[in-house]
Amino acid sequence: MIELIGVGAGGHAKVIVDILRIMGNYKIVGLLDTNEDLGGTEIYGIPVLGNDDLLHSMYERGLRHAFIGVGTIANSRPRQELYEKVRKQGFQIVSAIHPLTIISSSAIIGHGPTIMAGAIVNAEAQLGDNVIVNTGAIIEHDCIIGNHAHIATGAKLASTVQVGNGAHVGVGSVIRQCINIGDGAVIGAGAVVVKDVPQDTVVVGVPARPLVKLRLYGTDNEERSH
Repeated sequence: MIELIGVGAGGHAKVIVDILRIMGNYKIVGLLDTNEDLGGTEIYGIPVLGNDDLLHSMYERGLRHAFIGVGTIANSRPRQELYEKVRKQGFQIVSAIHPLTIISSSAIIGHGPTIMAGAIVNAEAQLGDNVIVNTGAIIEHDCIIGNHAHIATGAKLASTVQVGNGAHVGVGSVIRQCINIGDGAVIGAGAVVVKDVPQDTVVVGVPARPLVKLRLYGTDNEERSH
């Protein structure tokens, strides 16, 4: 059994705890969260020990593995920064892959993914580091998913779609084959994307159309209307 620490103690962390327990290779010794109100509470009997400042002491204790228990809604930057912080402390981010997934033997999976129950990753698809493929999402053959991207629950990507770093593909959305989605772009829930989506752009609707331009993946979090 590999002992590890979870960084994040919200709803996303609950799902990862479930996955790691089913995988059976890990013992989660505790959780860390910046929300001080969670200190002293538990998730499934696993104590929330304190905030991220304890990472160093956990490493000194001999722990070398962790999971990122913070998801994304649209802005992937906080999850990316947390991933980089934990890696910098020397931890290896474990892969949380539910056994009820279908992943092609020819797919390439990066470091520290979370792939949830019912997800499908088909032939020669490529997933970057710290990617979330949420429950029931489908990534068809030859798709390329950038680092820190989130393919949300029930999203469907047809073949040869490219999703940029930090992009968010929303719940139940559908992406036509051969579409490019730029870094930091956000695909709204239920959108049907039939044209390329530029970097840092939110699209919504059927067919999807631009709603707002963001600076989530750039130097600030400022929004501006189209």
